[in-house]
This record gives sequence, structure tokens and C-alpha cells, in this order.
Amino acid sequence: MPEAKPIIPVILSGGSGTRLWPLSRPELPKQLLPLTAEETMLQLTARRTGGERFAAPIVVANALHADQVEAQLAEAGAVPQALVLEPIGRNTAPAIALAAIAAGGGSDPILVMPSDHVIADVEAFHAAIHAALPLVQEGWLVTFGITPDAPETGYGWIKVGEQLGGRVHRVEHFVEKPPLDKAQAMLAAGNYAWNGGIFLFRADMYLGALSVYAPEMLVATQQAMERARREGIRIWPEAEAFARSPSDSIDYAVMEKAPRVAVVPVAMGWSDVGSWDALHAISEADGDGNVHRGDVIAIETANCLVRSEAGKRVALVGVRDLIVVAVGDDVIVLPRGRSQEVKKIIEAMKR
Repeated sequence: MPEAKPIIPVILSGGSGTRLWPLSRPELPKQLLPLTAEETMLQLTARRTGGERFAAPIVVANALHADQVEAQLAEAGAVPQALVLEPIGRNTAPAIALAAIAAGGGSDPILVMPSDHVIADVEAFHAAIHAALPLVQEGWLVTFGITPDAPETGYGWIKVGEQLGGRVHRVEHFVEKPPLDKAQAMLAAGNYAWNGGIFLFRADMYLGALSVYAPEMLVATQQAMERARREGIRIWPEAEAFARSPSDSIDYAVMEKAPRVAVVPVAMGWSDVGSWDALHAISEADGDGNVHRGDVIAIETANCLVRSEAGKRVALVGVRDLIVVAVGDDVIVLPRGRSQEVKKIIEAMKR
């Protein structure tokens, strides 16, 4: 089937990534950091959609990060066609609406990607995109289901339904982040995938779904874009109109309600790098299982993640299974396996 139009990548870069504190913080969130390679997460995301099948990206970001985002993308040779700067965070559904409107709101396919995920096998990702396109052109909303390899309780899951053609299946239903016993049962069943938050659909089909299932959101985002301030590639949606949009994820607002929603299951070395433990799991370790970056001395130490920034020296002797991160005046030490509890520290600091 001929690919009528190039795919427009939509990169969502509004998150604050506080689960990787103290390295990641609101003024420098994880997508703007080099966590898994010399390039930042944002740069790696933009590079995934180079080539003739893809148009220049549309990036939706926090207005506070405009200069950093623009500079990093220029460095990566991925100058966006539009940089939409959110005045406030309103979750993924309104952010994607802003991008769909910026894309012209027509039949162009848009590929929605978070800016802070890892995909090790880009070829597998491209093959899954290619498999989805015929249904996307017919108006289906497609998500990519990550082949699960653990009973993960930190992700939403997707029940993979009947085959629609090739590798594409109907979504039977979405599953909230499950308790462990349910996650184990889904993993054993074999017909479930993780919800990786990556989507492909026509801009007009997404906006049409919003008109049915979240009309207030559509009106608010359309008004915000109509009254937006524009300067070069930068677009500032009007704050007052955008603030009237309900705050909701694309899953709740659209994907769980629309009738024609499909999934392409894919194993592509995906991680959302949602914690220090996740970063340890996907990083290259030394012979003792340690992952370290910066000025680190590790003696008789095993299976630790140690990271030192800004010339701080960190020395460990005779310990194992720890996460130690030193950034400026902040140091965090916690056992591996408990890095999701960083949020307790963030809450304590807020208090």
C-alpha cells in the first residue's frame, strides 16, 4: 500500500522526571539528560525518526525548557517544524491535541512518542510502524504494545484481541497498573502487552475522537492555538484558554473509549527508564555488576549503580546492591529494588 504522506513525529517533552532525583529536577528533567548514552534522551528520541518516511518533528515542551530543547535538537540535526510551548502541564491528551492542530489537523499520520524512553532496536520499531500504517490510513488509532518480560506492576497493560491483519490486533481492553498477582497471571497468559505510551494515528482522527469523548478539551486546545503567539518555530498557546482544558491522559480521554483502537505487539528493547533500578538494568555493567559514571572508586563492591556529577568523588568499599547518586550538594543512597521510593523524598522536601 503506498504511503501517501510522511509521518510527522510528535515528541512529548513536558515531563519533570522526578523519579531520577537528584540528577533530574524540574529545571533539568530527565529527557534533557544524557542517561544511557553520550546524547540526551530527547536527542536519541529525535534520531529514531530520521529519514525520508518521516517529516520534521513537532515537539511539545514546557515553556521553561524552550532554549534547552531547541539547542539540543539543533545539535542532533533534528530541527523541529514546530516547538509548542505549554504554559502549564495538562497531561498527554491536550498536549497531543496541540500537536495535532499544529500538524494541520488533516489526514497526516502523527507518531506520538515520549521524549524520555529507550528503544534499543530501532529497526523493530520501524517495522511495527510500517505494519500499523494501512490501518492508520483507514482511520484506526494504533498503540504499540511492548512484549512483556516481567510481571511489571508499574505499567499499564493491554489485552491483545483478534488479529486485524498482519501484526495488528484489536485492543480488547486496557488494564490499569495491576497488583503483582494479576501481573503474573497476564504474563503467563501470553496475550497481554505493556502499554508503552507510543501511538500512531491521523491527526484528524484523533481530533475527531476528542470531539466525541472530550469536547471541552478540543475546544480549549483549539482556542489556545487560535490565540497563540508565534515566533519562528515557537508557538505559545494562549494560557487562559489552555487552562480551561481538562487534565487527562490520552488513555483515559480517548484510547479506552474509541471503538477502532488497535495494537501492534513489538519487542524492541523498550524501557521508560522510570527509576534508578531501571537505569541499572539497561546500562552496561562492569565485571562486578556495577554501573558507574563520573569520579567513582569501587572496591570489593558489587551490583551497584553509582553516579557522580560536577567533580564530586564517590568511593564505596565492601557494599553491594546500592544506588548512590551525588549531584551538587545533594546525595541519595538507597538499596537497589527500592528506587521507586524516591517519590517519598520529593514529598518530604516539599513539606
